[in-house]
Amino acid sequence: MSPDRIKIIYCTAAEGQKFQNEAIKIDKTIRKLGSSPLRTKGTPKKGKAKAKAQA
Repeated sequence: MSPDRIKIIYCTAAEGQKFQNEAIKIDKTIRKLGSSPLRTKGTPKKGKAKAKAQA
């Protein structure tokens, strides 16, 4: 697994803005990296799983 996919941050309950900013940064990084190399072909993607649940 790429070290870019793992990040540990520390923030207290009073640091909501810091948590939000870090979560946004992590989300952007993961989206740029694409699908997880650990994901198997049989694992449903987010949208497909939701569609099946609604059917």
